[in-house]
Amino acid sequence: MEPFSLTLFAELVGTAVFAASGASAAVGKRLDMFGVVVIGAITALGGGATRDVLIDAPPLVLVDWRYATAAVLASVAVFFFHPALSRLRIAMLVLDAAGLALFTVVGTMKGLDYGLAVYAACIVGVLSGVGGGILRDVLTQEIPVILREDFYALAAAIGAIIVAVAAPWQSRIGTLTLAATAAATIFIVRMIAIKYRWKAPKPKF
Repeated sequence: MEPFSLTLFAELVGTAVFAASGASAAVGKRLDMFGVVVIGAITALGGGATRDVLIDAPPLVLVDWRYATAAVLASVAVFFFHPALSRLRIAMLVLDAAGLALFTVVGTMKGLDYGLAVYAACIVGVLSGVGGGILRDVLTQEIPVILREDFYALAAAIGAIIVAVAAPWQSRIGTLTLAATAAATIFIVRMIAIKYRWKAPKPKF
């Protein structure tokens, strides 16, 4: 089990935020407490588990109890306090963008560490960031958000590409600097997209 660190703390916060977003969607569908917790946990842990399966690594959720605990506690909190949380939509969007950035960067770096090609590491990184949300939307019978909000997955892809392309110079740049730059890029792009409602062209009827 990984010793406690700032990175681990950030990952646990991201896990809790993603769990809250999944649990909120489940509450909106009028699921019971069990359903809310299941959807919340899948949203928080699904992307990372998918990443670990693809790179043939033990899923973190199976080797470190803290991730599952953070997801379950956040989901239970949403179940009981969702009326108050609904008034914190902007804060949740900000935290969601931060979680997307963190999970994408960590996933891309982990893919590279396991010897994946640049394009494959980028795919794994993006899946780490958006995979849980896809599972959430499928389970709650919604069109996945990445197919409706273009600058969600695209923001993650930009950050993943930054990590993968700059990886050969990581020793010079510094791992923390590279990770922070890529994560900040994802976060800023996502926030700007939300503020200005950026969307790709859609067919006209």
